[in-house]
Amino acid sequence: MRIVSLLPAATDLVAELGLVGDLVGRTHECDWPPGEVAGVPVVTRAEFDADRLSSREISEAVGGAAHRGSSLYTLDAERLAELAPDVVLTQDLCDVCAVSYTAVSETVRVLDAGPRVVSLEPRTLPDVLDTLTHVGAVLGVQDVAAARLRELRARMAAVTAAVAGRPKPRVAAVEWLDPLWPAGHWVPEQIGLAGGEPLLAAPGEHTKAMEWAAVRDTRPDVILVLPCGFAPERTESEASLLTSLPGWSDLPAVRSGRVWVLDGPAYFNRPGPRVVRGAEVLAWVLHGVAVGAPVTHAEARRLPGDADTATTGD
Repeated sequence: MRIVSLLPAATDLVAELGLVGDLVGRTHECDWPPGEVAGVPVVTRAEFDADRLSSREISEAVGGAAHRGSSLYTLDAERLAELAPDVVLTQDLCDVCAVSYTAVSETVRVLDAGPRVVSLEPRTLPDVLDTLTHVGAVLGVQDVAAARLRELRARMAAVTAAVAGRPKPRVAAVEWLDPLWPAGHWVPEQIGLAGGEPLLAAPGEHTKAMEWAAVRDTRPDVILVLPCGFAPERTESEASLLTSLPGWSDLPAVRSGRVWVLDGPAYFNRPGPRVVRGAEVLAWVLHGVAVGAPVTHAEARRLPGDADTATTGD
């Protein structure tokens, strides 16, 4: 089967199902597994250079507070036709995250041999797991999907067991820095799974920009900084957008050194199987509990300048 993935999370799913070898096209942002997808043809491009823009400029480029994301990405229709896919995996959840479902459908409609277009729209953690089952069925590997699903659920159960009975810190997760945007959808459930009390957003919620005063007034015990699409190093380079805000130094999370920079694209922004690793990372961040592989500096690090002598966990 010839697969084109127009969503990084979908590429993660294809890899989880052991079908990277069937992937004939991907987006410019698909980067997992490293080394395995690098040679797969790219069929999209962004209409702006995020590396050269500030968070505020990126926000304005993608539609500002309205979060519309119109015409953010271009799909190479000619290249897509040449690749002759059987299945195109896309999404209809957020036009800021990938090529829109409408754009994909219109492009596919004019192809000589129309591939099957599968739209993935998970909003919650159970939805993400269901997506693995759905994609597995579409790609004809139901048994593999079922086995992977059992493994992921076992890892989630291990996280729950590891943090059981511990005090629940109140956690604010920030998905964008300027304007300030709380993390919604499945992230509150990741926090809850790892033994925290999520603030700012409910499970499954599609959030919107929030005033700093509203965040400050929650007085979180822990702050997670995981901007959508930003590597931790990029996040650290713009940390002053948070640390310069009025009342920042008085927050319990800041005073105790519990402000964490996380790898958002890998474990929190994308609705793929690696969200389970995100919950394992959070078990360490919130409670100092190791579940699965040791948490690395690339996955989670304290925000530079916070109370370096503070201890991890409760």
